[in-house]
Amino acid sequence: MASVPSLASTLQQQLADALTAALPDAGAADPLLRRSDRADFQANGILALAKKLKGNPRELAAQVTAALPAGGLIKDIEVSGPGFLNVTLTGRAIVETLAARAADGEGRLGVPLKDDAGTTVIDYAQPNVAKEMHVGHLRSAVIGDAVVRILEFTGENVVRRHHIGDWGTQFGMLIQYLIEHPGALQHEGGPGDGEAAMSTLNRVYKESRALFDSDEEFKARSRDRVVALQAGDPGTLELWHRFVDESKIYFHSVFDKLDMEIRDPDIVGESGYNDMLEETCRILEETGVAVRSEGALCVFFDDVKGPDGNRVPLIVKKTNGGYGYAATDLSAVRNRVQDLKADTLLYVVDARQSLHFRMVFETARRAGWLGDDVKAVQLAFGTVLGKDGKPFKTREGETVRLEDLLDEAVQRATAVVRDKAEKVGLSEEEIVENGRYVGIGAVKYADLSTSAVRDYKFDLDQMVALHGDTSVYLQYAYARIRSILRKAGDAVPAAHPELELAPAERALGLHLDQFGEVLAEVGEGYEPHKLAAYLYQLASHLTTFYDQCQVLSPDNAPEVVENRLFLVELTARTLHRGMALLGIRTPERL
Repeated sequence: MASVPSLASTLQQQLADALTAALPDAGAADPLLRRSDRADFQANGILALAKKLKGNPRELAAQVTAALPAGGLIKDIEVSGPGFLNVTLTGRAIVETLAARAADGEGRLGVPLKDDAGTTVIDYAQPNVAKEMHVGHLRSAVIGDAVVRILEFTGENVVRRHHIGDWGTQFGMLIQYLIEHPGALQHEGGPGDGEAAMSTLNRVYKESRALFDSDEEFKARSRDRVVALQAGDPGTLELWHRFVDESKIYFHSVFDKLDMEIRDPDIVGESGYNDMLEETCRILEETGVAVRSEGALCVFFDDVKGPDGNRVPLIVKKTNGGYGYAATDLSAVRNRVQDLKADTLLYVVDARQSLHFRMVFETARRAGWLGDDVKAVQLAFGTVLGKDGKPFKTREGETVRLEDLLDEAVQRATAVVRDKAEKVGLSEEEIVENGRYVGIGAVKYADLSTSAVRDYKFDLDQMVALHGDTSVYLQYAYARIRSILRKAGDAVPAAHPELELAPAERALGLHLDQFGEVLAEVGEGYEPHKLAAYLYQLASHLTTFYDQCQVLSPDNAPEVVENRLFLVELTARTLHRGMALLGIRTPERL
């Protein structure tokens, strides 16, 4: 793999070396380099240095400028204001760096793997067994999937975990109902029919709940069945597995619609930690991290208090001997750190659970399971809102089924694709396939282009719009480039560093070169919205480039055509890679 240093990092190093050479008393100095609308880059670090050295900033700036190497990278450097350096790069340096990125045969565009890669266990996409997935399950799945892709691209070893709700008192009711109605889970759908599986599970849940609420004897039998389940009774466990297996058929059908891979070995639900619960509680009690309070095993925190001013505990074991969510979550921490050797535990979980996870993480620190060498992070996300700004519901006030939402997005997108299909010459098969990619991409991008912690409005009209900050705009930008490359005839993309760059070519080239730095920042902070913003800006630079620099004009010299084809082809590859890291497809024709 050919790792290509960015223009910014090369310039940063040259400026830092010049600062040290011109001002040896300054020590290690940061030029404070950033992109600028006055030149390609601006360095602001001399102001702070001048203050420290009690010198004239403009004179210091002139000394630094004189110490810079001539030719190659820097075309022009201007001292402005109270000592800012405005730096313009040579077109040759820009094109040669982009050519090195294009030559990277690994498809990484010269983006390096990070030096300090470790192991991250990421907990995301956590549906509940025997329950339908709704709009509330969307964000954990979409954000988690994008973060997995991005982290793996940076070189991190990523272990996926789907902590599904597959244990608890409701299973006593469901299993008892199945014992008394043996054919209840049978349906006419085939073995992989997720819709039929969920429809049957829904019916069984409603019928068993109605019986549980109306029949005291059935309620008592259901509670006895919970005891049998927790005791590991083989017949009870066999029926429990049937519910889990039917639910997985449904889960996989929904995740397939989301164009997302969820692998069976990565699904380790609440039940996966059952054997650890008692030991977790014993360790916490023996080390004094947890104490008995009114018969329950609790962990207390000075800064967590209820409305009455009393401390609110994290309950690890209930008074009746049952285990709370905390026991399972703490056992999962032990497993992920001790067995999976994680350096980072990442939880993509609703912001409303922030207090619970803050208490769990602090408890794990006190117990010694988390330390300086292992960090736990909640990637908290906000709520999906309707157009009215309130939590997204159906007209009847029900929670929106995730499948209904995805189906409607695909229908809307297919109509948009069909509208343009005749002009492009798409077949019916391509219309259907692209409609799926555009619809699911629209849903994902709307989520990922918003900072995770913020709420966002679910507005399908806006999501499938051809203009503005939407995935459709980016997908059309990619398809447009592919169309130009098909029309190019004998002209092939080729870098020509000897050419002067037009302003729009320069802006596009400099933005392309930032791809690796953006990915490093996105991976470090778990912020996919910054990648989405970068890609939107890339498509916007491309639009300006088209307006100002015709690619296939007969008036252009052959080398100008080739160089512009080179720029748009690298833009297409960057869009394709960036969108794939967000989990979004880029069709070749739209």
